[in-house]
Amino acid sequence: MFDGVFTALITPFRDGTVDERALEELVELQISAGVDGLVPCGSTGESATLSHAEHSRVVEVVVAAARGRVRVIAGTGSNSTQEAILLTQHAKEAGADGALLISPYYNKPTQQGIVEHYAAVASATAFPLLAYNIPGRTASNILPETLARLAEIEQVVGVKESCGDMNQVADVISAVPEDFVVLSGDDWAVLPLLALGGDGVISTSSNLVPADVVALVRAWRAGDPVRAREVYYHLRPIFDVLFCETNPIPVKTALALRGMVSDELRLPLTPMSQPAKERLQVVLKEYGLL
Repeated sequence: MFDGVFTALITPFRDGTVDERALEELVELQISAGVDGLVPCGSTGESATLSHAEHSRVVEVVVAAARGRVRVIAGTGSNSTQEAILLTQHAKEAGADGALLISPYYNKPTQQGIVEHYAAVASATAFPLLAYNIPGRTASNILPETLARLAEIEQVVGVKESCGDMNQVADVISAVPEDFVVLSGDDWAVLPLLALGGDGVISTSSNLVPADVVALVRAWRAGDPVRAREVYYHLRPIFDVLFCETNPIPVKTALALRGMVSDELRLPLTPMSQPAKERLQVVLKEYGLL
């Protein structure tokens, strides 16, 4: 259902508000480049600093701009189960195709608590859900055996895996049913994950170079590992520099350097440091983006 390349969209701001026109243009760029889907309101979209009204509006704008041409998976995660339910219900009503829910952060739930969190959202919304495992942001790790339990919930159809441990990813793929989608949440890990039997990526870098990320995944899935490796190593400087500071600072700065959006961020995120920005400019020029 949710395989291939999904772009974790940035949220463009201008003068303190969501820049809806820039967001619509970004959606169009992604679709024309051949991505399989879009993910608004994730961590790349600075969801933690969006008001509830802004969060809802961003999902609505992306769904409307996509016009059914690609799938939209709305970020609806929260460390409050009730809030996650409300955000997921809105995404469903807005016409999204599914929801991506980060494992509850800060609370540090047990593995049982993680299962019950997703089960509660699934029961209340009856909507396709992707779990999102990113221990570096949540301080908890969804273990492979826990994902196997989540896969037994009808509405939980896959996972965005950002554990950073390919051995754990292999354990996940071994533990879940074949139709349970395993997507890389780390751009650098997309090719290793595909080689292990994963299904694609929810990518930050595809905000900037969507056609190349699409080419990588499609080459692998077409049975051309040589071409996939070639594209992967071509992309590695982009993967590296876009995470030299906290995401989405570098990717938003890169898009701003190309004149596509404002480089406006919301505190506590701050503008890219000058040394890092200079490094980013070098990589973009060498890649042919500036």
